[in-house]
Amino acid sequence: MTDPVTDPLTDPTSGKRGAIARGRRPPAGDRAGLAVRRAALEILIQVDQQSAFADVLLGNRLENELATYAPPDRRLLTRLVLGTLAWQGRLDYEIAALSSRKLDRLDPGVLAILRLGLYQLRFLSRIPNHAAVDTSVGLAHESRATQPAAGMVNAILRRAARDTVAMPDRAMDEVGYLAIAHSHPRWLTGKFAEWFGIEGAERLMAANNEAAPNVIRLNLARGDRQSLIDELRRDGFEIGANGRLPETRLPETIVLDSAPKLDSSGYRRGLFYPQSEASQLVARMLDARPGATVVDCAAAPGGKATHLAEIVGPSGRVLALDLNLAGLSKARALAARLGHRNLSFIRADTAVALPLKPASCEFVLLDAPCTGLGTLREHPEIRWRLKPGDLKRMGAVQSSMLESAAAAVRAGGVLVYAVCSLAPEEGREVIGRFLVRHREFALDSNPPIKRLIPEAFDADGTMLTRPDRDGDGLDGFFAARLLRR
Repeated sequence: MTDPVTDPLTDPTSGKRGAIARGRRPPAGDRAGLAVRRAALEILIQVDQQSAFADVLLGNRLENELATYAPPDRRLLTRLVLGTLAWQGRLDYEIAALSSRKLDRLDPGVLAILRLGLYQLRFLSRIPNHAAVDTSVGLAHESRATQPAAGMVNAILRRAARDTVAMPDRAMDEVGYLAIAHSHPRWLTGKFAEWFGIEGAERLMAANNEAAPNVIRLNLARGDRQSLIDELRRDGFEIGANGRLPETRLPETIVLDSAPKLDSSGYRRGLFYPQSEASQLVARMLDARPGATVVDCAAAPGGKATHLAEIVGPSGRVLALDLNLAGLSKARALAARLGHRNLSFIRADTAVALPLKPASCEFVLLDAPCTGLGTLREHPEIRWRLKPGDLKRMGAVQSSMLESAAAAVRAGGVLVYAVCSLAPEEGREVIGRFLVRHREFALDSNPPIKRLIPEAFDADGTMLTRPDRDGDGLDGFFAARLLRR
């Protein structure tokens, strides 16, 4: 994850270079860059110690403290957090080598400071080494818990700025080398190699460490594509900097040149919703007609449910089901912002049963909870939290949910099953077991959206998008369209 971010502590136009260049901590009123790193450190510690999610913490911080961060600061904060988390495995490997000590003996705050500083040294070329070192030492000085280790932080990071750390010998242990060089757990690296081969695994892991494209879904219920683009441009959105829009497969999909402005008039008026292109393709795979009634079995936080509400139009209806009450509240708020009135929100546990008459629904979507292995660019902390047994555990949950969802589908109806995971245990194997038990269902071997992205489809009609394979860097989603005979 390397982004062209500018550091306010070292930007000559900011008037702040001198204090840092001389190795002194800048005065309190002259430390905008240190404030960004302090915020990044706080988020990293919460992610590590409280199992929080980085994207949620970043969103809350940037939304609630909007006036605190100029656009360059917002970009730097996001890159520091997501990049440090993505490269954590490799950073820890280097810190252990540079410090000659076991990392579990370090104070968690000290380790977080070292990771943050080393990430800047290794992966942010626009930040000079002295700025990365000195601001890390400054962070260590600020806390009673980490202040005694400020000298150690200084010594390790200066050594890192001067020396390189050799990677494991690839010829002796290829999986071990890839795990460290591309910063993924060894067990997960082995899984990727098993699923996609060594070369495919390396491409995938490299892609997982890149920044995801900034994608939004236009709310076509508010206007046509071009008129919405024009409004967003007037709102300050960077769309097609070279004068040409990036090509997308769906009329509602837009790839931005920078992050979407959630503090904008367009956002408040419901002109768009941040949503990955692969996620948008899943809703389109259902191919629900205008005026239809659609059931979304795991609707929170509302991205696909509101997309379906737009597709079926005001004369159609979407039943949005989810067990998570807070998630349903978010979905309801999203529908209100986007102006969709054709949704009903129902709390239900799809893993047990749907509160619907059996065999009564024509269109059913189950975007099931999963490990999220296809979204490691946006959620890099997932790779460090998952355990090998989680894949089969989630597959069992997904199978139960699929049984309930299928029971609601009427003869001639359509069921789309999807997960944002690349694991066969959550995708193809779940569908395989289901089809053995339910001869009344069959895979649609030629789903309508196959023509839009044929490279992502297998001969049986199942879709698997990957960030390393598709031209636009799609998140990893598995999806299957099932027809009830």
